[in-house]
Amino acid sequence: MPNAIRLLSFLLYLLYLGLNLSSFTTGDGIFVYSGFRGTEFTVDGKAQVLLPEGLLQLSNGTEAEAHAFYPTPLRFRKSPYAAVQSFSVSFIFGHYDDRSGYFQNLKLISGEAMRVWIEYNEEALQINVTLAPFNMAKPVRPLISATYNLSAVLTEPSYVGFSSTTGQLRSTHYILGWSFGMNRTAPALDITRLPRLPHIVREASQKMVLAVILPITVATFLIAIFLIVLLLVRRRRKYAEVQEDWEVEFGPHRFSLKDLFRATEGFNNRHLLGRGGFGRVYKGVLPKSKLEIAVKRVSHESQQGIKEFIAEVVSIGRLRHRNIVQLLGYCRRKTELLLVYDFMPNGSLDKYLYGSGEQPILDWILRFRIIKGVASGLLYLHREWEQVVIHRDVKASNVLLDEEMNGRLGDFGLARLYDHGTDMQTTHLAGTIGYLAPELVRTAHVGRLGA
Repeated sequence: MPNAIRLLSFLLYLLYLGLNLSSFTTGDGIFVYSGFRGTEFTVDGKAQVLLPEGLLQLSNGTEAEAHAFYPTPLRFRKSPYAAVQSFSVSFIFGHYDDRSGYFQNLKLISGEAMRVWIEYNEEALQINVTLAPFNMAKPVRPLISATYNLSAVLTEPSYVGFSSTTGQLRSTHYILGWSFGMNRTAPALDITRLPRLPHIVREASQKMVLAVILPITVATFLIAIFLIVLLLVRRRRKYAEVQEDWEVEFGPHRFSLKDLFRATEGFNNRHLLGRGGFGRVYKGVLPKSKLEIAVKRVSHESQQGIKEFIAEVVSIGRLRHRNIVQLLGYCRRKTELLLVYDFMPNGSLDKYLYGSGEQPILDWILRFRIIKGVASGLLYLHREWEQVVIHRDVKASNVLLDEEMNGRLGDFGLARLYDHGTDMQTTHLAGTIGYLAPELVRTAHVGRLGA
């Protein structure tokens, strides 16, 4: 009951505002408004009649109050000391909430205009308030029914009308039609003659975009930028490389890890050529020049490690001979060690000598030409280059064959450099058992004949 009394008080305040007047005009106490266009309606505050629709707008989204009254005051008493007479009121209103973007009823859910009937019986002192969608017939059972003597509330004479304010909520209220009857039922409203609610859903939708969708879009955009930056940073770290001082002094052409990664399709096993003493070898095609290359990827678990990698770069980075596999360049990323060679399409010599029979048998003329090529390469290493280069691991698997079946010496991971005329000693043996020179095993003396 307390909630019903509060709602009843609100509706009565909405309809009636009692004022003491010194003069007034009486009528029969009956009127009907099917819209308010062309009427002499009394308004103040933010209330106004919208043209050409004829809507009575009571609020405009601000907290300012608005009032609208029937222009002539009415007598609710037959004599100054008589009780308030029975009356009946019917009106249709619409409510618009800027936050949702839809016309709504008092519950803010239907999106439709609503009709209200307020009836007062002077004998029973009964006040009934009935609420329903505007296109529905009046329900038999009222929404609120209370006993209250309005004689203690209304002064004589009084204006009837509406008073509205939105408080802290941004909304707009409209009255579409209104009828009043003194001592009788209020005349029925002709729904077909009522004005339509204004088309401001579009404006509300724009406000919704600004209030809801825009922040979500901005947040999504910022997250996307953050993810892109994070991806670029991780990508840059992935392909980050290291450059040492010795690389400036001896460094042949340096490749980027990204180019080698693309050339070998991420070091895919489909491009694996074989495994050497220092790691795996992959075939690749450089993305820009389309040059076929062989990439030796020194394994992390290799015991020779970075020293042998540097030795190979230093020793053959500047070697130029037709019977030596040309080192095109290199790449380093942290512990990732990569050497880039000319691709030898016919593979290594050991596959022809000790293979499974899939390779053709080499005749003696071809074998002799291959041996001569390797010997020419060793002569260049031992006597013709600016330093003496001792390969220390000459064997069939380190002899590669080009497209014309010429022998080329490769894999300089164990190579040592000496100045011409110096004593060539080694502190420990290195090479493949079965291929080591006998004097190297006995005296640790490295000779040119021992390769």
